[in-house]
Amino acid sequence: MPVRASIEPLHWENHFFGVNSAIVRFSDEAGELTDSALAGWSRVQAKIPAHRTDWLDALQRLGFHLVEGEVDLTLPAVACADPQPEIATESDIPRLRELAAQAFAQSRFRTPWYAEGASGRFYAQWIENAVRGTFDHQCLIFRDEGEDIHAFVSLRQLNESEARIGLLAGRGAGQKLMQAAIRWASQRRLTTLRVATQMGNAAALKLYIASGATIESTAWWLYR
Repeated sequence: MPVRASIEPLHWENHFFGVNSAIVRFSDEAGELTDSALAGWSRVQAKIPAHRTDWLDALQRLGFHLVEGEVDLTLPAVACADPQPEIATESDIPRLRELAAQAFAQSRFRTPWYAEGASGRFYAQWIENAVRGTFDHQCLIFRDEGEDIHAFVSLRQLNESEARIGLLAGRGAGQKLMQAAIRWASQRRLTTLRVATQMGNAAALKLYIASGATIESTAWWLYR
């Protein structure tokens, strides 16, 4: 069965990574996805619902390779105990960049699909943008007794009822970070908090489910 989709350039990623890349956008109204249409790109991404095994098979016949699975979860943004985080400021950016680069070194932007260190650099930029209120709206942090940042979570309000966790990292601080994120959303009178993680990240899945999250959907990322 052919896949019907268009190909959309990823302008920001192309500039950041220096790769001529695009993403597949599926639509019944689009033309058939062909090898010749894909040939002009050095990297093409596709994200498909995990249950669409027909798309998975068709994309693999076109030379796509499975990169990772993704789980999207939701949880209610109900009032909870105040874990008293700080709001990150620009002076915190260098340390946050370092922590994010370490924590997310093995994302879907890892080698061999992208250059060595590209994944860490991408997430370092993400957390810097979050502190500045770009893309994500705010970054909350916790410090250890020596006043060094040891955990952080970035958050973005999506609409009048929902927010999304962007990046969350901090060994041993997962529950505290989740409480901070939930409280952040509830203070804004939002009702739902969304978060996504890799299928293989059992520790993150356990944390989110223990915090009250339920799995909403699963998906596969493929690259060619």
